Amino acid sequence: MISEQELAKLSYPDAPKIVSETIPGPKAQESLGESFEFESMARGGGRFPFVFSEGKGATVRDPDGNVMIDITAGVAVNSVGRCHPRVVETMKNQMETLMHASDISNVKRTELAKKISTIAPPGLRDNCVTYFTQDGSGAVETALKFCRKITGRTQVVAFHGAYHGVWMGGNSLTTGDQYRKGYGPFIPGVIHLPYPYCYRCCFGLEYPSCNLQCAKYVDYVLNTPYTGADDVGALIIEAQQGEGGYLPPPPGYLEIVKKACEKHGALYISDEVQAGAGRTGKMWCIEHTEVKPDMITWGKGMGGDVPMAGLTIRKDLAEQIVDHSQPNTWAGNAVASAACLTNIEILTENDRALINRAAELGRDIREMIREGSSDIRVIGDVRGRGLMIGIEMVEDRETRAPLGGDGVGQIVMGMLNRGMLMVPCGRFGNVFRFMPPLVLTRDYARKAVEILLEVARHV
Repeated sequence: MISEQELAKLSYPDAPKIVSETIPGPKAQESLGESFEFESMARGGGRFPFVFSEGKGATVRDPDGNVMIDITAGVAVNSVGRCHPRVVETMKNQMETLMHASDISNVKRTELAKKISTIAPPGLRDNCVTYFTQDGSGAVETALKFCRKITGRTQVVAFHGAYHGVWMGGNSLTTGDQYRKGYGPFIPGVIHLPYPYCYRCCFGLEYPSCNLQCAKYVDYVLNTPYTGADDVGALIIEAQQGEGGYLPPPPGYLEIVKKACEKHGALYISDEVQAGAGRTGKMWCIEHTEVKPDMITWGKGMGGDVPMAGLTIRKDLAEQIVDHSQPNTWAGNAVASAACLTNIEILTENDRALINRAAELGRDIREMIREGSSDIRVIGDVRGRGLMIGIEMVEDRETRAPLGGDGVGQIVMGMLNRGMLMVPCGRFGNVFRFMPPLVLTRDYARKAVEILLEVARHV
């Protein structure tokens, strides 16, 4: 059991604390001006009005000394918190021994591959190998390449609302307009199908009376003649959709999809980049189901403060991949591998206490938001698992019309001005994601919910 007192020591004790007259303050504004001049704004954060200067646990500080409660975790990266002292110590020790080792075996990367085999989800556990990359995009690119080699097929199924990276292969699977418009043509053979979005069902149905029509449609496309899905080698799906709106699929959905893949002869890839590493109250989000994936892509929270990602694939499938066919100079960096091992240790020690706490705290946070928002007309839906919670903002609860950009911007700035860092996602850009470090204290969780509700009430 982890005490709240222990967790509190990992973060700054005085959040939220606003010391500048405006957010961003003068020092942050100067830094932003230089960033806009010398950096490409193609980056994901673009012109977001905040500058990171320091980070500790579930809190961050800007150059002006403002201290924020961090509900972003670096976009679900800092599962054990920013600059966790044990991770920092591990990295310091490793830096004195070995850092870069090229794309050749080093002790730490091998130790990490062995460890991942023991914690992989059922179907892969103790029966897998791992290919290391630096980010989730690289893991997805590798999965696409390997699937073509293994199956001899060229088509791949992905889903509406998907985010699988922005390199050319992954970008072909990703559906966000800002990532696609003007960048095509993409790789051929990608088939996009509806992801379950129960709040806005594309079939106009309601769960559970819908009888999982969306899952049955996947089976229909894969296993009915004349649908055009005649050469599908793989299906890739997020076990809880991230950028598409923090959407957990209804119970039974993924099981139907997996059976459809087996019937067709397609490989099942579970994208765990954002939902893995304990975020949803399980080590892997797919573990909320009975599905045994053929591969998983992972990243973000596994490396935490350093770039570390990979593709973990069943052994019999990996044996079909030609040696030396996917070089990656920086993969399995010894410092990143050591940090990842310590992150895993923190997440899984004491019978996965931190992960189990995420499940419990997430339930409490969702309940707090639901109870506190009964009179707030802009909060339409609260959903998710563990500390992967989506709060969908609407203009009107009856019509469910998405809250527009001006309203979303007011909420972002309202929270920043009160000392809370939280960012939106979703197909309409109107879903705020509660994705803090798993070390967020209950006190800070309560303060964050109070700030969110206060700001939303004034929009």
